[in-house]
Amino acid sequence: MKNQPKFELLDSFLQLKKYCENENYKGWDPYDGLNSEIFQSTPLKRWSLARLAWIQVFKRNPVNLRKLVLINKDYNSKGIGLFLTGYCNLHKMAEKGDNRFGTSEEIKAKIKELAELLIHIQSRGYSGACWGYNFDWQNRVFFQPRYTPTVVATSFCADALFNAYDITGEEKYLETALSSASFLMNDLNRTGRGGNFLFSYSPLDHSQVYNASLLGARLLARCYQYDKNEDYRELAGQVVNACLDVQQPEGSWVYGAAWNQQWVDSFHTGFNLECIWEYMQYTGDNSPLNSFRKGMEFYLDNFFLENGVSKYFHNKTYPVDIHSPAQLAVTLARTGLLESRVDLTNRVLNWTVANMQHAKGFFYYQMKQGISSKIPYMRWAQAWMFYAYSWYFSKHNETKGR
Repeated sequence: MKNQPKFELLDSFLQLKKYCENENYKGWDPYDGLNSEIFQSTPLKRWSLARLAWIQVFKRNPVNLRKLVLINKDYNSKGIGLFLTGYCNLHKMAEKGDNRFGTSEEIKAKIKELAELLIHIQSRGYSGACWGYNFDWQNRVFFQPRYTPTVVATSFCADALFNAYDITGEEKYLETALSSASFLMNDLNRTGRGGNFLFSYSPLDHSQVYNASLLGARLLARCYQYDKNEDYRELAGQVVNACLDVQQPEGSWVYGAAWNQQWVDSFHTGFNLECIWEYMQYTGDNSPLNSFRKGMEFYLDNFFLENGVSKYFHNKTYPVDIHSPAQLAVTLARTGLLESRVDLTNRVLNWTVANMQHAKGFFYYQMKQGISSKIPYMRWAQAWMFYAYSWYFSKHNETKGR
């Protein structure tokens, strides 16, 4: 039947789900090199260049050396948030009688388990609920200790708790998610832009990353939907307008404002689009609609090949990063465009399964023209594909009246 997903996609998701549950959602991360017990026992840990080089060795190396240098699998808050939203999507399906992924009670138990875990592993000492990564992180400019909260991780985690609240009615989930607005408003730095502003990535920097700011705007807009605090709506609008001001004439966004952030990539473009769309849905402000349409046209026209390959950059294919196909399904599902583009989505997902999924169920990190990285990263690959599949199956079936 036209537009029906191939059976292999269902089987692929079930294999992935089994793998993640067997691993108890713990895993390695492309950026977790500084979790090495060996590195942390040396004086090199005090030298920024050594920290940066060590991270890059593990991020770029297709051979997984983590066991050798004593890097343990662990929970990543953003990964847990992705899994939690995924199970919330599956619960909606089960409530309608679709038990392919578990009964509503079985899935609700998972939702409560992951929501409690997410609350437990939040970062402490800030104005509101917030989350960071489970590893130290160094870039060319600054150092972030593990669990330093970021607007990106916080956005996904709070969004997941809102979803969990909608299903369970547990007030603690709602209160925690709403308190994240205080973190955004009080702890993040701001850079003014023509009467509007951008959020910093974390409390420790002043970076101007557009997708990160838009994720913050979406979170404020969703907080507004629940408690109608006009400050949230106003601030979210200022951030969205700042990002619309830097949209290129053809509809694209570069990654950030810095000289070394001037690339245009697939999955961050997807973040931008879904955040702008959901800002409009939560606030009723449709002024960004034309910018959204222009951005979506650029996204669909420039990042996906006819054979199903997802390009990383608009002008360069490799590496094929697992985030890119995952984000296509999420972006289309969350913006209501999945059914109109389901043939494209099926091509992309089927290519991804055929080329990037291991027989054990996990997905690879990146496919390259040379030696590809097939390390089973939990947050970067497994959580994202779990999240993507949950959106794909829930929204694809929703339109068919299941």
